[in-house]
Amino acid sequence: MITVLSGGTGTPKLLQGLKEVVDAKDLTIIVNTLENDFFSGVYVSADIDTVLYTMADMINDELWYGVKDDTFITHERLEEIGCPELLRIGDIDRATKIQKTQLMEKHGLLKACEIQAEKMGIDAKIIPMSEENSDIKIITDLGELEFHDFLIKHQSQPEVLDVKFSKVKPSAGIIDAIKNSEAVIIGPSNPITSILPILSLDGVREALKDTYVIAVSPIIGNDSVSGPASKFMKALDIDVSAVGVASLYDDFLDTFVIDNKDNDKKVEINQIVNKVITTNTIMNNLDAKINLARIIIDSIP
Repeated sequence: MITVLSGGTGTPKLLQGLKEVVDAKDLTIIVNTLENDFFSGVYVSADIDTVLYTMADMINDELWYGVKDDTFITHERLEEIGCPELLRIGDIDRATKIQKTQLMEKHGLLKACEIQAEKMGIDAKIIPMSEENSDIKIITDLGELEFHDFLIKHQSQPEVLDVKFSKVKPSAGIIDAIKNSEAVIIGPSNPITSILPILSLDGVREALKDTYVIAVSPIIGNDSVSGPASKFMKALDIDVSAVGVASLYDDFLDTFVIDNKDNDKKVEINQIVNKVITTNTIMNNLDAKINLARIIIDSIP
């Protein structure tokens, strides 16, 4: 059993490689829920849906959001009649979200994800990090912004001064999944808004200390591979580098994978974690994703 901690962009790329190297039945994926909210009357769990679509080979892997070749008839009609949406939701994607909203009312988010994964033919177990409503605020030079306003309306442009998120309870099964895993992989997702919320759940860091943990840095040089992670790290006075990422995981991390371009930081990172692997971490094609996944799996003792 391998458990993966995931957000919605960097880690799903790795998942595409992992599912070619590991039997999906042996994968448990714990997914960030901090950014979940209601839009246009439906529950949007962007990171969960991205993982679902990735594992079902449906993901729009140009945007890493939504379904490939989706249509936007409903979205465009809403705009025409004066109900514009902050999020551009495709028609197939919207159907998934409507179903999840209805399932949640009857069963809760955890069971809803289980039902949807089964309907999509996904063998991996996908667990939302929490079933509780959560909240994240981005404190900027424009004031306090909701996460999606910062990301979409303001295109991640404001200067970030602080990041605050609510404390929630872990979903059932998360601690057991970590404890019973041969290894836990922390994917190259945003360490502040995707991974730290999972690590902040009661019992998670303690469980990780007793498990083999390998993480992939989402930072190359002094910037994030994608998204505003570097802005968030800087706001929290965390060095924007692979060294800074390693320091966030230092109390449980066994192996850290960094990009070849950061080889000069290997000695410094070795003071934080004993084993450091340098390789290509840019996953711009399936071969690169499979190669990185294989390196990770081969590192497990």
